Amino acid sequence: MNMLRKIVLAIFITLLVTGATSCKKWLSLKPSDGIVGDEFWQTKEQLASAVNGLYASLIGNPPGISDRSLAEYLFMWGELRADMVAPSQGASNFDIDINNVNLLSTNTIVNWRGVYRTINYCNTVIDLGPGVLKKDKTLTEEQLNYYLSEAFTIRALMYFYLARSFGDVPLKIKATTSDDQLEQLPKSKQSEVLQQIVSDLTTAEPMAVTSYGVKEFDKGRVTKYTIYALMADVYLWMDKYDDCITACDKIMQSGRYGLRTNRNFFSDIFIEGNSTESIFELQYSKEALNPFFPMFFTNKKRYQAADAVMEDMYTIDYVNVDSVDYRGDNASLASATNTIIKLIWNSTQDASFNHWIVYRYADILLLKAEALNQVGRGPEALKIVYDIRRRGHALPATDRNPSSSDIDGVTDFILEERARELAFEGKRWYDLLRNAKRNNYERLDILLNMVVTATPPERQQSALNKYKDYNSHYFPIFSYELSTDKNLEQNPFYQ
Repeated sequence: MNMLRKIVLAIFITLLVTGATSCKKWLSLKPSDGIVGDEFWQTKEQLASAVNGLYASLIGNPPGISDRSLAEYLFMWGELRADMVAPSQGASNFDIDINNVNLLSTNTIVNWRGVYRTINYCNTVIDLGPGVLKKDKTLTEEQLNYYLSEAFTIRALMYFYLARSFGDVPLKIKATTSDDQLEQLPKSKQSEVLQQIVSDLTTAEPMAVTSYGVKEFDKGRVTKYTIYALMADVYLWMDKYDDCITACDKIMQSGRYGLRTNRNFFSDIFIEGNSTESIFELQYSKEALNPFFPMFFTNKKRYQAADAVMEDMYTIDYVNVDSVDYRGDNASLASATNTIIKLIWNSTQDASFNHWIVYRYADILLLKAEALNQVGRGPEALKIVYDIRRRGHALPATDRNPSSSDIDGVTDFILEERARELAFEGKRWYDLLRNAKRNNYERLDILLNMVVTATPPERQQSALNKYKDYNSHYFPIFSYELSTDKNLEQNPFYQ
């Protein structure tokens, strides 16, 4: 890293830390009357600090707000209910319950408070930011729009995680900036939440920057391409395949991104970070460590790779030891111990700052392949999959070689390739559920087959019976939220 990059990154980190400190003072979930309106939102510097606070909330863990950082929740929500992660020796009863498909509303893993905290920060920027334009004449409308695009997009991202994890959730798009604005809200339908997400992204896109001119900002802050990536993901979840393809094409045709093709491409992506493959990633650093080292590497690690990951997903060539999937052993995991290493390469307890990648180019390619397959463009979908496989040096044993006209066969092939490419990146459960629920759960077998692989034998029949109820595919609402918001109703499966 050259000196200029070090200086820029140091400034970015300082702004994030400053934003986090400010957030604790004036953007708490239950702020004191008057502080936000009277003492803040006067200058463009204060507005910039508020926007930096959005990013700080994504990587930080303010005392008294949450027991875990947001990235830890995103990992758990996206992986623990699927088939690639298993509890390890340090797993809590809450971790084990999820693996056993024994979810209760008292399980702290379903605590959504940190996500709504970030949403409230976004709401506050959206509601109060425009007022700064009248108070500080040095703030331009263009600068304001850049900031608003970031707030709209991060709010959309947070609601997308909530909608996929809980189904119906409270939809709050106005800021809580004083005690008399606190509300007890009922849930909104998942479809309404998704429409709000689309509305936010549609609003943000024309206001967003194409580039900040600095790589760390282009990868660590919202750009138009962050918005297109999230749009593609949302549209695919909504079965709007043409819209998904269009969003993917805007990224692919930009000329700004591409697959890393050298033998050690994982090093570029997950150790160095901010690679040409990256679209948006949370910028951990020496000043703001990620939560993954204690989760995956200590003698009390909570999670490890499931046995089937190496044997069945990547496979092993017992004849030719040099024939390996570059993404498998010594890349995503250490096969001898099933240790997850993808997110902690070169990490130590005091230096665990690999970034959490929200979107990267390979993800977008495979999203497009999935959409292409659903609209009858199987040959194009398969070309993308084989491009990804060649880059990753996938083994012949994992090549299903489906007919391009076999939609279900290509679906399964793409789903397996996403597992190999995006292992432990918080994608797996959402991928399984998205494909299972399509066409009124036409492919429920995807989830049922997963249970046989991932669930302990003595729990399988119970798990299979539960997953046949579509309501079980979403988390329960955390018991604390039910006790404090009388307008909330527990999700149907857990009533």
